[in-house]
Amino acid sequence: MTLTAHLVDLHQRRIYPAEITLGNGRISQIREVASVPENSGFILPGFVDAHVHIESSMLPPTEFARMAVVHGTVATVSDPHEIANVLGNEGVAFMLEDAARSPLKFCFGAPSCVPATSFETSGAILNAADVEKLLQNPAIGYLSEMMNFPGVLHEDPMVMAKIAAAQRLGKPVDGHAPGLRGEDARRYFAAGISTDHECFTYEEGREKAQLGVKILVREGSAARNFEALWPLLKEFPKQVMFCSDDKHPDDLVQGHINQLASRALAHGCDLFDTLRAACIHPVEHYRLPVGLLREGDPADFVRVADLLNFKVLETWIDGEKVAENGKTLLPRLSVDAPNQFLAKPRQAIDFQLITKLPESLELSGSSINCRVIKVFDGEIVTGEDEVLTEVVDGHYLPDPSQDLLYIAVLNRYAPDAKPAIGFVRGFGLKRGALASSVAHDSHNIVAVGASDAALAEAINAVIAAKGGIAATDGAGDVHTLPLPIAGLMSQSDGWELATAYSQLDRWVKSALGCGLRAPFMSLSFLALPVIPKLKMTDRGLFDVERFGFVGVEKGEG
Repeated sequence: MTLTAHLVDLHQRRIYPAEITLGNGRISQIREVASVPENSGFILPGFVDAHVHIESSMLPPTEFARMAVVHGTVATVSDPHEIANVLGNEGVAFMLEDAARSPLKFCFGAPSCVPATSFETSGAILNAADVEKLLQNPAIGYLSEMMNFPGVLHEDPMVMAKIAAAQRLGKPVDGHAPGLRGEDARRYFAAGISTDHECFTYEEGREKAQLGVKILVREGSAARNFEALWPLLKEFPKQVMFCSDDKHPDDLVQGHINQLASRALAHGCDLFDTLRAACIHPVEHYRLPVGLLREGDPADFVRVADLLNFKVLETWIDGEKVAENGKTLLPRLSVDAPNQFLAKPRQAIDFQLITKLPESLELSGSSINCRVIKVFDGEIVTGEDEVLTEVVDGHYLPDPSQDLLYIAVLNRYAPDAKPAIGFVRGFGLKRGALASSVAHDSHNIVAVGASDAALAEAINAVIAAKGGIAATDGAGDVHTLPLPIAGLMSQSDGWELATAYSQLDRWVKSALGCGLRAPFMSLSFLALPVIPKLKMTDRGLFDVERFGFVGVEKGEG
């Protein structure tokens, strides 16, 4: 088969009319010609997401692939630590087996932090021996993000053994060091860690790039760092890649890495530097079996209508056309639903935030300063507020009028565990509650609500579904999106799931008053105790900067 188009040669940094001959899944010949038909478009290497958790799309790999190829994605660098925290090695095996049924080229890593810390309850533990065994699997391409940066800095034996195993096997080690600067950053990356996707300011990204670190510019559904970091592509063009990290299905419908390439060009970045970041650098860094549009390479490429918006006309993987004109050509495949979900329904009284003050102060009408998690729209980092909070009958009350809500995390792996409860602001709920079993990284149930009764109603909806996301107005109107695969992923068609998710998202904003762009994605990161500053695990309120628990009441902890 021979295709004609303007070929975008990212190696020679030139564009020319060409005939491209395919055979046995590879590019057998590229021949420059005098001209090609005007509407033949441009052929370039396929887009690669340099860091993504497939589970965050709420889809298994085969269904994720059906959606991603429409946007020109031919490969991903995928960390399966979400499902590994729920099901351990069984979860990683599920992802590998399902991905093997799709032509999209998934490169999975060995999760380095299951659980992310010892300050939360996960469904599994992967020790150094488990991680090394995974790394020995040829299907595992790298050691996934090393979130335990204090463990690296303090040379924790288990942490260092995992890094050493990857180095012995010649596999890259991904980083995860939000806000780490100065000498601590130098020591962290000197341990053999080569990337970071957690930079959220230009200054942080520039400092790490100067250390030789590969900077993954992230634009996901919750963490949106592209606008802060895109100038690094001009300053360090050989060290930048693009990634989504966590992308919900409604956003995946709209686009993928092609969107970031288009935005970079709109900011005046060089075309070839931009496309090398989007297509070539991940392939070279992770040694992916992905073709880069050279003779003899696997025939992995996209045809686009233009070199500004990158409207994808066709996507090819191993010489097979997998998407055309906005439609996937990959079939839907049935998928199993492994899970681990033991939590039992709760009552409203279980979610009252009881004071720890002396009995003499526990009087109705008292007001006490409390720590409050502060949520920032478009960021997964949080802040800390201090709010004067009313005590009634020995427990604190939320106050939606000043955007003061309850946050609760309930252990999903034990039937009778007590929930951890605190305060959060930034969601803007006027009533009701949200709940989700997508709660990075241990995936307990996290919920935010305007009352204890609403919290119970939303959490019980998730429990009844054995995992999913739910919202209630607190008066019996409950909406649930089940996620039967590990409480993280759906068995539905991707586009149908995206529609259902969008409808729920709109209802949360219109009926409950939430002002966040991606409420459920923001909710899912409030239980992650490796991202500053305050987070809530199933064991209590956690200060990431102190790396320890603190009390809800100021002066406690």
